Amino acid sequence: MKILVINTGSSSIKYVLFEMTNHQVLAKGLVDRIGEANSSLTNSTFIPEVNKTRLETSIPNHSEGLELVVKTLTDPQTGIIKDTNEIMAVGHRVVHGGERFSEPVEIDKDVKAKIKELIALAPLHNPSNLEGINVAEKFFPNAKQIAVFDTAFHQSMPAKSFRYPIPNRLYTEEKIRVYGMHGTSHSYVSMQLISELDKPAKETSVISIHLGNGCSMAAVKGGQCIDTSMGLSPLAGLMMGTRSGDLDPAVPFYLGTTVGMSLPDIDKMLNKESGLKGIAGSNDMRDVLEKRAAGDENATLAIDMYVQRIKKYIGAYAAELGALDAIAFTAGIGENSAQLRELVCEGMRVLGLELDLEKNKQPGPGNQCISTENSVAQIWVIPTNEELEIAIQSERVIST
Repeated sequence: MKILVINTGSSSIKYVLFEMTNHQVLAKGLVDRIGEANSSLTNSTFIPEVNKTRLETSIPNHSEGLELVVKTLTDPQTGIIKDTNEIMAVGHRVVHGGERFSEPVEIDKDVKAKIKELIALAPLHNPSNLEGINVAEKFFPNAKQIAVFDTAFHQSMPAKSFRYPIPNRLYTEEKIRVYGMHGTSHSYVSMQLISELDKPAKETSVISIHLGNGCSMAAVKGGQCIDTSMGLSPLAGLMMGTRSGDLDPAVPFYLGTTVGMSLPDIDKMLNKESGLKGIAGSNDMRDVLEKRAAGDENATLAIDMYVQRIKKYIGAYAAELGALDAIAFTAGIGENSAQLRELVCEGMRVLGLELDLEKNKQPGPGNQCISTENSVAQIWVIPTNEELEIAIQSERVIST
């Protein structure tokens, strides 16, 4: 069974084609800078051997972008399928599913209408996700279209975790609550981590730490998410590349009434000009660590702040879980920055976490345990694979 996974952004289309029999990647690629003068498609196929191609051409909209993907996948010379009928399902990443969706679903008119209703909660993501669905229906008319929601994994949280201490009507009427993000990543990583532990899944207590340009954490007990760091939007929680994360709710009021900033300017600052970029001048962790090594005070402060907030959430989640079997680092920074992992784990023996410095420097491919043998709670690096998780969930939907 072949399943195509699509992640549609405002000016891009990421895609991966899987053979689900053995979860093998047949092809993957990126349509980038849609609507701009320097649009491009980069495609890699892996059967019978690795073959990478890049095409720079005018791609004015998502429809023409996906049409180009179809032509590439079915090309007699470099393609991987004969025609689109070989694809049984198209799995779509949809960022926000609200309270309506706690599981992946087959897409119909009602589902699309609900995704459209939720645009207010994810204005930067849901519109392009919906566009991807509409375009895919055109080019893959015989495939099942499946929506997999970033927020779904967090729908198992109890009310004490997802409710805000504000008037009830704002929840009952406006649905203002914690939704969480990166759910597909946290689902995949936590299940991978649990499978590595020598105890029944229902008895496990783990923490998933997703560190990329966007950062979030999830407390997972018995395979179910009980708390997560992002909230109504992806702005809450940890300090990130350009997002502030948690701050006093009075700050925006002060900026508006005293500093004189407009609401759009405040929104832009907190989402795009804060975090590592706001303190150190760059949202690239590699740059910030290099500046820190060179003695840059702002970069040093930025790393200290970034690490401290991760530590605070680990401690809070350990207390909330009531036990801690393991933590897992994942995503671009979590998987690739040994220095950052070391800083986070430093001084964490109070929670039973003891990092093996040598293992941490070269964790190797795949899931790797980087804690010492004496560590009460294990420390892991687990590469996330959101596309595979979407494919697996899509397969589950069409098989039921």
